[in-house]
Amino acid sequence: MFEVTAEDAFDFRSTEYAELFASSAATAFQHPIWLAQLYERLVRQGAATPLIIVVRVRASGRLAMVLPLVRRRYTLLKVVEFADMRVSDYVSPVADEETFSRILADARTVAAIRKHLRPYDLLRIGKLADRSLAMEHLLGVDKRDSMGMSAYSSKLEPTFAGWREQRLDQSYRKELDKKSRQLNRIGEARFECVDGPAAVRTTFDALKLYRGKRFDGSNGPADLLQLPSYFDFYLAVANEGCGGFARTYAFWMNGQPIAGALGLEHRGSLLVILGGFDEAGYRKQSIGSLMFEQIARDCIERGDQHLDFTIGDEPYKRVFGGRPSPMWQIYRAGSPLGYAAHLTVQKLPAAKALARHILEAAHVKKAKPSAVIVPPAADEAAESS
Repeated sequence: MFEVTAEDAFDFRSTEYAELFASSAATAFQHPIWLAQLYERLVRQGAATPLIIVVRVRASGRLAMVLPLVRRRYTLLKVVEFADMRVSDYVSPVADEETFSRILADARTVAAIRKHLRPYDLLRIGKLADRSLAMEHLLGVDKRDSMGMSAYSSKLEPTFAGWREQRLDQSYRKELDKKSRQLNRIGEARFECVDGPAAVRTTFDALKLYRGKRFDGSNGPADLLQLPSYFDFYLAVANEGCGGFARTYAFWMNGQPIAGALGLEHRGSLLVILGGFDEAGYRKQSIGSLMFEQIARDCIERGDQHLDFTIGDEPYKRVFGGRPSPMWQIYRAGSPLGYAAHLTVQKLPAAKALARHILEAAHVKKAKPSAVIVPPAADEAAESS
């Protein structure tokens, strides 16, 4: 019934993919703009090789499913991963539920997909949302494992006042009102969804500065925005998606950005994936919280139904009404080496930290990692937010 190929130069901006995505159960992180920019700017410039599995209906040639994957090497270890490159917070096959079920029921198609994945020492897919398509069944994995963390989404109300009343504690509402008055006494404060390449670039330059100071690697992963390839990736997504898929927000003080964020719009939700603020200058005014409050206002005015803070258990997500949803990961060893590497990463936290730091150094040098013996664990917190 189906034909399976590996098309490593697949065109994610094509009409056929846009139509497939629009009718699929995939997430914002499989959007045509996101994947096109990811493969162009991160996969092809980094230590990874595209592995894009394409399934078509044999009789008509119609696109039925796409699996956007990559191959990576960690010294001797050959790993197949989803193409998230540490920036995508949710992963999913790009297919609708009915077609995905038909593919699962076709043993020859499933066998052909698995054949295209080989050879590998370790197959690993993380960041599966609770209700995502059962990729484990497609890839021959017995069950999902918990990532030990959740994603958070806040339901939006028809009015901003109603959302504040339903989702924010009364005392916190009063505190934010107080902070807003303080901010406006300092100077001319203005919040907006910015439009145009110049304003977007100014906002991203500020984000890079503020995030570099806050996420310097001393208390966790260093900020990816400091790496040129990642900065260019996020900026390209923001510009190409401006006015539709991507929204760049900025809080200005006397014409200078003091806070900013990048969000992705998908099916009535805004997924906030990148944020930063001038902590040294405006921490007392809780500028980060004021920014999230204003993002919620903008989403409600646009008719959005959810504000999605995506993956990670940061406390502020609950403060803004976020409700947790568990995240999952799957593994399949393809060799004794892969099995041993998986056990090492799961049991020894130092091993995953070492692998992550070496990978970061490899991206800075634009060279393949030469000393990594195990891949970073798929259960690392999403570093995009």
